[in-house]
Amino acid sequence: MAKKKILAWHFLKEGRLLRDDKEAPPVGETLVHEGEIKICQSGLHASKDILDALGYAPGEHLCRVECYEVEKTHDDKFVCRERTIIAEADITTELHIFAIWCAEQALDLIDKPDPRSLEALRAKRLWLDGKATDKELAAARDAARAAAWAAAWDAAGAAARTVAMDAARAAAGAAARDAAWAAAWAAARAATRAATWAATWAAARDAQRIKLLELIEPKFKLNK
Repeated sequence: MAKKKILAWHFLKEGRLLRDDKEAPPVGETLVHEGEIKICQSGLHASKDILDALGYAPGEHLCRVECYEVEKTHDDKFVCRERTIIAEADITTELHIFAIWCAEQALDLIDKPDPRSLEALRAKRLWLDGKATDKELAAARDAARAAAWAAAWDAAGAAARTVAMDAARAAAGAAARDAAWAAAWAAARAATRAATWAATWAAARDAQRIKLLELIEPKFKLNK
């Protein structure tokens, strides 16, 4: 009888390293975990949803994986005994673009966003195009962070503060971490403006998932 297969996503550390700092196997070679399997502790982990995988990403190297012998499943991940990489790519640039996009979604919810937040995103786009230096990017990021803390501590100010922080983080350097952070806050900002919080959160996350998959499609050929 054929083993049940689950198609999922998994991020590697810089240098194609696993979490135990061993090098990941090449595409097509199955990694098998020997010994006890316990979710969050031991075994081979992955997520069906790319946004869930992003939340656990230790780096920017994304793998499309086939998983077998799943032992335990949580809402955002599962653990299995066998995992095979079927496609992989460094998506650092795509994650930077995604972080900017998520921050822009949050800024769109503010009637008059602080210009320093907008400038941080503009500087990040220029940096990605090689038209701004690391120093210029850092200055824009710091200004956006200052805008966040300058916001008043009332309801409107809290919203302005969090979206300014979205912009600051989207302009920072660790692409996977900042993309996940910006996505979560953009969804939360959208949800807090709606009476149907859960539905709005889900809609925002759906839009984010579509955007991220669209960004990585050229590298993973998902529509073929």
